[in-house]
Amino acid sequence: MIFTIAWRELKSLFLSPLAWSVLAALQAILALMFLGRVELLQQFQGQLLAMENAPGTTEIVVPELFGNAAVILLLIVPLLTMRLVSEERRNRTLPLLFSAPISMTEIVLGKYLGVLLFLLLVVALIALMPLSLLAGGTLDFGLLGSALLGLALALAGFAAIGLFMSTLTQYPAVAAIGGFGLLLLFWILDASGQGDARANVLAYLSIFNHYQPFLRGVFDTGDAVYYGLLVAAFLGLSIRRLDADRLGG
Repeated sequence: MIFTIAWRELKSLFLSPLAWSVLAALQAILALMFLGRVELLQQFQGQLLAMENAPGTTEIVVPELFGNAAVILLLIVPLLTMRLVSEERRNRTLPLLFSAPISMTEIVLGKYLGVLLFLLLVVALIALMPLSLLAGGTLDFGLLGSALLGLALALAGFAAIGLFMSTLTQYPAVAAIGGFGLLLLFWILDASGQGDARANVLAYLSIFNHYQPFLRGVFDTGDAVYYGLLVAAFLGLSIRRLDADRLGG
């Protein structure tokens, strides 16, 4: 049933103009940023050749591209997740799901998997940009793979947070604003980690604090575990919320 629900959610995304608009706008914005980095690389190619241990093409293009992609997707993911549960509640179809022979865990995982598959498609489309540079040079596949993994893990966390916010209300717009606000909070936590030890503890909770090492080509299992715990925590909260709705209904 998980995959049935996931397939249903994925189809509904592609049947809505929102998903196509998001894909088009995201690709256009990132393509402009990507071409800007490539143009900068061409302008300074002579100086780079004269430098010892000069950064390569991948180091100049990929971290900037994927860093910008994460920031833009922080704004976009709440728009994709806002309807996952809130629209079911608004259309009064949520009791039908509760009465079906499936668990709350299957409902949450199915909806989460559907939007996650869409986001992984977005990651694949973004990957095509740096891969196009193979036509005229070489790439550091270690750095590129690390950045791709980091972006996928960050988006998994974004989706889990967005899904949880969608379980709290029947208004998709409220879920989108709440999801964006919560994700922005993680950004502020990252900015706060410049002072005393307590601020550093808060900074450790930041999504982006664990995302940056991937952009440098550093894979730390601690960062991967952090994202896993983040996803598990918000999916668990979503399941508890739907359980409370079911018992309350």
